[in-house]
Amino acid sequence: MGRIVLAAFAVILITVLVMNAPTTTSPTSGTSREVQQPRVEEKASLRMLQAKYKTLSKQLAQLMPNQPYILVDTARNRLYVKRQDEIVLDAIASTGSGTILDKPGEGNDQWIFDTPRGEFLVQSKITNPTWIKPDWAFVEEGLDLPKNSAERAEPGVLGDYALGFGKGYFIHGTLYTRLLGKNVTHGCIRLNDNDLKGVYKLARVGTPIMIF
Repeated sequence: MGRIVLAAFAVILITVLVMNAPTTTSPTSGTSREVQQPRVEEKASLRMLQAKYKTLSKQLAQLMPNQPYILVDTARNRLYVKRQDEIVLDAIASTGSGTILDKPGEGNDQWIFDTPRGEFLVQSKITNPTWIKPDWAFVEEGLDLPKNSAERAEPGVLGDYALGFGKGYFIHGTLYTRLLGKNVTHGCIRLNDNDLKGVYKLARVGTPIMIF
């Protein structure tokens, strides 16, 4: 998983090198002898930067995973499936709202509905998933917690597929496609049906997910 982070760092270094590359301008004054020496130094510096760029480009190619990996931008609500530096799938998503809900009881415990940031792996791939409603779903609706666990099962609301990446978080479908592109979820990542199907086909158990 650290390979993706290192790859991103290499991209930043390459960008810095390119931005710091010397540019040649026409002199407005001074003798040819005065101008000649700086030009020689600039050419040497440019060759050095080009060599560093070439080396970093090779290292970047080696760091990029050969298999597809998933990037999720929670600020822009976009999900990308990439293979090395190629974008295989670009999808509009919905991610965590960041809202807070107090847990019932005398304590100060709360639920915070954020999409977790960091590096994860696809841990499960499910077809026709059923949502098992957690406690917060009932509290949010002002309902008592069910005594029968069967009352927690709600099929047909997560789409045709779900990809779990730990601690109850999933990439799944949604009935509320009009809200895609907004931070409205309880932490999961929502996609429309077509994009979800594409991600499901491209990913496998063990596929890296990087969320930022």
